[in-house]
Formats: sequence, C-alpha cells, structure tokens
Amino acid sequence: MVRLLIIDDDTKLCDLIREYLEPFGYEVVAAHSGPRGLEQALQGSFQAVILDVMLPGMDGFELLRALRRDSNVPVLMLTGRGEETDRIVGLEMGADDYLPKTFSTRELLARLRAVTRRSHGPQSTSGEPAELPMVADELRVDPAARAAFLGQQTLELTPVEFDLLTILMRARGRVLSREQLLERVAGRDYDAFDRAIDVHISSLRRKLNDNPRTPRFIKTVRSAGYMFIQST
Repeated sequence: MVRLLIIDDDTKLCDLIREYLEPFGYEVVAAHSGPRGLEQALQGSFQAVILDVMLPGMDGFELLRALRRDSNVPVLMLTGRGEETDRIVGLEMGADDYLPKTFSTRELLARLRAVTRRSHGPQSTSGEPAELPMVADELRVDPAARAAFLGQQTLELTPVEFDLLTILMRARGRVLSREQLLERVAGRDYDAFDRAIDVHISSLRRKLNDNPRTPRFIKTVRSAGYMFIQST
C-alpha cells in the first residue's frame, strides 16, 4: 500500500483522484488548506505528495519551501495549463515533477509510480550484491544507501537529484541527452519546451559547489546534453 497525500482545496478533484487510485494500491489522504497540508505532510509517513499551487492559508510554494527544510518526500506539483513560471519555481524549490491540472488519470498514475519508485530506489533480489559506492575526487555516492557526500558533508538531495547524479556518474565520460535523462528519472517523454532537467541539474550543481563555467563534475555539452567528467 502506497500512502499518498493530496493537498488541494478542490474537494471534488481529491475525491476523483482517490476513487481512481485506490484500486491500484494507494491509500489517499486529502488536506484542503496549506497549513493543514504542511502539518500532515510532516507528521504522516507518506510515499508521495500531490501539491496544488493555489491554496488557502499558505500557497503551494510557501508550503514546499517549509516542507523541504525537514523532508525529502517526493512532491508532484499541480500547475495551471501553460504556467511555465509556476513549474520552474516549483522545481527550483525542490518539487520532483509537475503535472498540469488538465492531466489524464493514466498520466497521473504513471508520474506517481515514477516518483515513488525513485524514492524507494532499486529493489535488489536476494543474494544480489549491492552496487558499490562511486567516487570522484571528494564526491562519494552510495546508491545502495541512497546517500551522497561531498568531503565530510552529507548532501541533502531530492530523489530526482540523487538519481540524476547516479545516472550521470555511472555513465561518466559519456554524454546523456535531456531526453535520456528525463525518461530515466521521470518516466516520461521530453519536449523542446520542458526545462525540468535543466532546473534539476542547476540545483544539483549548487549543492555540489560546481561552477558550470569551470565544472569539476557535471559538464554541459551544447546541443547534446550533460556529462559527468571522467576523472584523470
């Protein structure tokens, strides 16, 4: 059973989502105001949160900022159709993905499965050896523990940022396109106007203290994608 929190003041939409998702193994809890949603998100053991931007008492951005101080629970933001600014701001604040409010239920289910799969990490079979930590200079990433360290500092990465980092490190020295990265971390197709990967990479670079002009770790390859720099 996957516990899901919906924070949206549209009670009919919450009921529709609950009715659709429960047969797929989701336990759906709803909150209809910002303050109540934040309280439940911090107190409950949820595998994912669906968060609307427009909320009474506290908007979705303010809620997400407060939530990210104490929790890395995957967050899927609901945005108005065509509101690119809302999407980018939400991603920059730590949302894992976004979904226009005109979503189909099948798309919602696919996005939820992607973000919850990321938060749990890969499931190894009995007897299968765990993937060894990867090291590049002072950066150390442990896929089995889903932990990353820069020197002695523990990096506070969102599930998307952690997966982007591990995917790039596994392919070090090879360029991965935005299409490849988005499909692997979000389970969806890329379009030319989708800036999600760029925003997540930018956030990841800030946490790695990695200057894109003189990168130590992640290099932008113009018109191609991103590459983790092969250590010499």
